[in-house]
Amino acid sequence: MEENLRNNRLVKVGLVVNAGKMDKTIVVAVVSNYKHPLYKKVVKKTTKFKVHDEKNETGLGDTVEIMETRHLSKDKYFRLIKILERAK
Repeated sequence: MEENLRNNRLVKVGLVVNAGKMDKTIVVAVVSNYKHPLYKKVVKKTTKFKVHDEKNETGLGDTVEIMETRHLSKDKYFRLIKILERAK
């Protein structure tokens, strides 16, 4: 049963907007679209997450996949799963 809970963790795809300034930490911007409840217009919302990058292998502009985990610091509760696309 414990392994079933592990599979239900939140997985997101985003763009690295800050890398190299902190050790083993990157900042990933995740864009989500939703319909405004009153005006029915599609609105784009960007949320930034601090992500644990153990090997410091990502660079600015990379597209990455991140997964929710336990709190690793005050505001870091995602970890890097894989790099989907490198920046050009």
